[in-house]
Amino acid sequence: MSSHPAPRRSVVVRALYGLLNPIPFGFFVAALVFDIIYARTAVVLWGKSAAWLIAIGLLFAVIPRLINLVQVWMTPRGFATRSDKLDFWLNLLGIVAAIFNAFVHSRDAYGVIPEGVWLSACTVILLAIGHIVIALQRDAPRDFIRE
Repeated sequence: MSSHPAPRRSVVVRALYGLLNPIPFGFFVAALVFDIIYARTAVVLWGKSAAWLIAIGLLFAVIPRLINLVQVWMTPRGFATRSDKLDFWLNLLGIVAAIFNAFVHSRDAYGVIPEGVWLSACTVILLAIGHIVIALQRDAPRDFIRE
C-alpha cells in the first residue's frame, strides 16, 4: 500500500471562487424580496428591479460555476466529495431556475406574478441548500490518498 500527497487546489482559484460565489446568492435573495414586494404593492418599479437583479446575478454566477465545474468534474479521482457534487448540481438547478425566471421577468410587468415569485424562491432555496451542504460537509484531513 503506497501513499502519495494529494493534489492541492490552486490558492488563487480558491480565493477567486470564495470571493465570487456568494455574490449571485445575494442578488437572487434581493430579487426574491423585490418580487414579494411587487406582489404585495403592484408598483412596477419593484418588478423591473427584480428583473435587473436576476440578470446581474446570472452574470456574476458564470465564473464561480465554471471554477466549480473544473474543481468537481475535471480533477483527479477522489478529489471531489459527494457534498461537492451535490452542491454543484443544486447550484446548476438553481441557475437554470434563475434563467427561466429571467425569461418570466422579461414579460410585461403585470405578467410576472406569481411565476416570478415561485422561480425566485426556488432559486434561493436551491442555492441555500447547496451552501448548507458545503458548510456541513465534514472537514476530515485529506492529506494522503491511499491506493
